[in-house]
Amino acid sequence: MKVLVAIKRVIDYNVKVRVKADNSDVDLTNVKMAMNPFCEIAVEEAVRLKEQGIASEIVVVTVGPAKAEEQLRQALALGADRAILVPTDENVTSLNVAKILQALVVQEQPDLVLLGKQAIDSDNNQTGQMLAQLTGMAQGTFASVVKVADGKAEVTREVDGGLQTVSLSLPAVVTTDLRLNEPRFAKLPDIMKAKRKPLDKKEIAELGVTLKSTVNLVRVDPPAERKGGGKVASVAELVDKLKNEAKVI
Repeated sequence: MKVLVAIKRVIDYNVKVRVKADNSDVDLTNVKMAMNPFCEIAVEEAVRLKEQGIASEIVVVTVGPAKAEEQLRQALALGADRAILVPTDENVTSLNVAKILQALVVQEQPDLVLLGKQAIDSDNNQTGQMLAQLTGMAQGTFASVVKVADGKAEVTREVDGGLQTVSLSLPAVVTTDLRLNEPRFAKLPDIMKAKRKPLDKKEIAELGVTLKSTVNLVRVDPPAERKGGGKVASVAELVDKLKNEAKVI
């Protein structure tokens, strides 16, 4: 069984995001970049499927700048077999990414496509669902448990009311949630081996996709400053402040 895993290069979650002085975008100058945490979970799940003898090949792919090769090499060090970089310096929307992945699905013919449920930069939670629609595949989103057997994937989803389990016929698209697994750290020997694993580059035009966006970035602003809290001496004073200052009661 072949597993295709889509990953994304984002600002490291430990870094405080800065906005450019002209408010045109986020400032990426000298900022540490990393693999999206939800994508790390997707890679880990694919590796576990291979360790169980269920998956035979893991292919990782990303759409982004040339520097995103760093995150692909990280995925290779974690256990993926080969990687594909679709280079672009444009700010690609979720739908355009889904169309690029659709073209790669046609070429690679994977049995299972794994994606993080969302990226921590755009926070859209759209690409997996769009890819499932474009390819006509079954989909299981927000997966906290994935079991694959007999040509089917049993996915336990985290929903508002609790947990929901769905059975999907392969091929299928699954997006991963936080509680699915805990990603491993790459060992130094595996990092060295990853440098020799194949990494192909496929141009967007070669995939037959034309980038078209209906979304324009107008302005980026940092979150508003939060006021500091205060202390009260009694319950009566607290009630008074909630009623007369906060006006919530």
